[in-house]
Amino acid sequence: MRGKRLNPMTDVKTEAGDKPTGKLLRSGMVVSVMTMISRVLGLARDMVIAYFFGAAAGADAFFLAFRIPNFFRRLFAEGAFSQAFVPVLSEYKTKRTHDDVKMLVDRTAGSLGLVLLLITAAGVLGAELVISVFAPGYLYHGESEKFYLAVDMLRLTFPYLFLISMTALSGAILNTYGRFAAPAFTPVLLNVSLICCVVLLRDQLDEPVMALAWGVLIAGVAQLSFQVPFLSQIRLLPSPKTGFRDEGVRRIGTLMLPAIFGASVSQINLLVDTLLASFLETGSLSWLYYSDRLLELPLALFGITIATVILPGLSKEHAENSSGAFSQTLDWALRTVLLFGLPASVALVFLSEPLIATLFYQGEMTVRDVNMAGMSLAAYGAGLLGHMFIKVLAPGYFARQDTKTPVRYGIIAMVTNMVLNLLLILHFKHVGLAMATTLSAFLNAWLLFVGLKRDGVLEVGEGWPIYLGQVFAASGLMLGALILVVPDIDWWLQHEFFTRLFWMLLICIAGAVTYAASLFLLGINVKKLVR
Repeated sequence: MRGKRLNPMTDVKTEAGDKPTGKLLRSGMVVSVMTMISRVLGLARDMVIAYFFGAAAGADAFFLAFRIPNFFRRLFAEGAFSQAFVPVLSEYKTKRTHDDVKMLVDRTAGSLGLVLLLITAAGVLGAELVISVFAPGYLYHGESEKFYLAVDMLRLTFPYLFLISMTALSGAILNTYGRFAAPAFTPVLLNVSLICCVVLLRDQLDEPVMALAWGVLIAGVAQLSFQVPFLSQIRLLPSPKTGFRDEGVRRIGTLMLPAIFGASVSQINLLVDTLLASFLETGSLSWLYYSDRLLELPLALFGITIATVILPGLSKEHAENSSGAFSQTLDWALRTVLLFGLPASVALVFLSEPLIATLFYQGEMTVRDVNMAGMSLAAYGAGLLGHMFIKVLAPGYFARQDTKTPVRYGIIAMVTNMVLNLLLILHFKHVGLAMATTLSAFLNAWLLFVGLKRDGVLEVGEGWPIYLGQVFAASGLMLGALILVVPDIDWWLQHEFFTRLFWMLLICIAGAVTYAASLFLLGINVKKLVR
């Protein structure tokens, strides 16, 4: 039975009559604060990398060696695994005893851990083959030094897959039990480790850039260790046992296999971008990395944060057959993503070069690097909303333990991205790769939205046309203000780091104030949306 159609802007209610968004907002604020700390440190990390290594061959090699285990991490960690694990764990938590939940956690940890150990061993032993598959352009262009540097780095970074995936298992357990702060803080340790290793180890190594690879490995150990006491507090610290025949483990595996494609399309697209970028000039991979990192800030702060807090709730609502609350939670998530995502996208596109110059133009980073990374950031930034919508729409399927449908849509988007890559790279080079990613993200989001509507699990609330007009108008007014106050790129290149940073912060504050004031004048009551 479906709940009464209500306007989530004013009176979002569950079938029991309480408001779900208050708890979601509180959880979201916790995750947002921790995510903001992590992302600020992440930017500091990238600034350190840019200062010492720029966009040269060593930086390209590291970004490749780090991206490969990160790809598998998305499959076995916060990607397909979490999307499959959380709904099953939520069902056990709702309907079964704590002992049953503990047994599921133990057997899942043991089964996943064994698979990860085998994959990690294969990755380390076969590092040369892995690099030749993911970056064939290095050998094609005869860049053997760059190739073998990436191989050496991969042998240090690949074990991060096992460590961070087990960390993500721990984080999924904590999120399901409403403990969002610790998992959200954990990424901070990676950024701290990389910064410290660059500063302390760089001059101690024959190849200074290898300090980054050591930083990744050390971070993996620290992140997994950090979760242990929090799991002990809820009496769910895993005692790993293999249990491939366990009912819950088999359900997770069944859900996970197709979800690998559905939840990780963007990562597969990034790896395709990496493969093609290896055929372009040196620096292309670094330009894409720096611009993608700036895209990840608002995506993590809003899109991933909202997706993280709604998945356990959606899973619970599905288990309790609360179809009205399920639909209203999705509708609320879409409204919230649009509210924050659209102005962020506009700002990323308009401020693309100034942002790159502000954060990365120092040390080994050149003016040309700023221009090239700025262009790819603008192309990525245009697709921010598409990526955000994917993050909040996909849980609408995974919470219902439907992983097959997102797979079909993901494959369509992935194939479209590959075709667009081949078409756009010929003329636009690395920027074409970013443009293809943007277009395929919107296609994927649209397919997910239409599918939820067709299944009858998402009923769009009242007032959407007016709401769209208000948000677009407010974003337009914000853009107008930015056009009036932002200096041209030459100004940013002529001033020192702290001067650039000060003015960029002022510009961001001015844009945010203009946007907030415009929302108020246009009649959007943000408090009613988020309370």
